[in-house]
Amino acid sequence: MHIPDGFVSVPVAGATGLASVAALFIAFERSQEAFGIRRAPILGLTTAFIFAAQMINFPVAGGTSGHLLGGTLAAIVLGSPWAGTLCIATVLIIQAVLFADGGITALGANIFNMAVVGVWVGWILTQTLQRLLGGFKGRLPLAAGIAAGVSVVVAAIACAIELALSGTAPVAIVLPAMTGVHILIGIGEGIITGGVLTYLATARPDLLPGEQQEFRGWSVPIVTIFLIAGVLSLFASAWPDGLEKVAEKTGFIDLAAKVRVIVPTPLADYSIKGLGPIGTSIAGLMGATVCFAVAFGIAKVVKPKNA
Repeated sequence: MHIPDGFVSVPVAGATGLASVAALFIAFERSQEAFGIRRAPILGLTTAFIFAAQMINFPVAGGTSGHLLGGTLAAIVLGSPWAGTLCIATVLIIQAVLFADGGITALGANIFNMAVVGVWVGWILTQTLQRLLGGFKGRLPLAAGIAAGVSVVVAAIACAIELALSGTAPVAIVLPAMTGVHILIGIGEGIITGGVLTYLATARPDLLPGEQQEFRGWSVPIVTIFLIAGVLSLFASAWPDGLEKVAEKTGFIDLAAKVRVIVPTPLADYSIKGLGPIGTSIAGLMGATVCFAVAFGIAKVVKPKNA
């Protein structure tokens, strides 16, 4: 769902950019309470995991692929939608700057769709479903899984509206196309989100919000993230993702080639020139490391003075 350069107009890019900057400013302020109990390692590891997981596109149907957005998962693990917004925004900024994944001019729209809409829809719906299911902790993966799937569809609708407002494609065409393909991708998002939360609740409850927070160690999370970014990423589906497929079908895919913003992206397309698959592994490991370092630094900056 990463919008490239050329897909959104200047007014839409400007409006979504301002909305995203405002959301991030508030998120910095409101995350202080969350980091008082969650600490920097959790934000760093969650951000690195979301980056690594987004490298793995899974096949959906009809030659289309999708990948984890991670907004709901990040908000639940961090115990705060504000922290979740910072987490996903960090991933999106690093992807755009270092990997040319998502346009620089569309960065505001991408942050708005995935780090604001995706996170908050997933968080609010999870809380609602959790109450309807009786409030039991054991039902959190189910509630979060359903919410995560819905959040992907809502984020896709926001993206479709931005494309329509930009004059990129008629709303009557792009809205049902984006919604339809992202319902399928949302099912994958829900399964992954529910599965990860089930694993964490069983094997690493210290990584989930609770009354007795005590981080139990780095080795398993780091090895898991590096395996995903450095090994499993090599098996990602080569099929176009949901937005790219819709752009191909509705005839606006060429807009991305007509508008190019030249910025240094040393790891463009998650590769290193001349190194083949090894380059993808190295790029993945570097990206996960940078995501961890940046998020860890953010957590240190925004934490309360007495934490």
